[in-house]
Amino acid sequence: MINKETIETVVEEWLKDNDYFLVDINFAADDRIVIEIDHADGVWIEDCAELSRFLQERLGDELGEYELEVGSAGLGQPFKVAQQYVNHVGDMVEVLDLEGKKVQGILKSVDGTNFTVTVKEKQKQEGKKRPVLVEVDKTYPMDGVKYAKYMLAFK
Repeated sequence: MINKETIETVVEEWLKDNDYFLVDINFAADDRIVIEIDHADGVWIEDCAELSRFLQERLGDELGEYELEVGSAGLGQPFKVAQQYVNHVGDMVEVLDLEGKKVQGILKSVDGTNFTVTVKEKQKQEGKKRPVLVEVDKTYPMDGVKYAKYMLAFK
């Protein structure tokens, strides 16, 4: 019976010669193994096919009745690994914190397991009758948010 560690080892073997990184391996209920990869410049279908063939060659009969599905993590999907945060520094992101507060801003930096987003907030300033919009940096732990994801911008 095939397991996640076996698949991960083979995927990592393929990844070491490529600029891709592994996002997730999921065993779906309908006997599918779903492998998500990502790349700073996006994922090419040809590379997904190449990884799929590589897995078929290396694992062959071990895959048994499982259907293999290799694809990208998908734009607009929540980030799952630190490299996705790094790839989107400078981009607009949406963050939902553990208290349920949603913010949108520019992903400013990633430091270890934390990331910083620059958001615009209304703040009361001395001498002003109305609150004004100011840029504020908010730092979150990657494992301390419900999700963070890239925001598609249509211009």
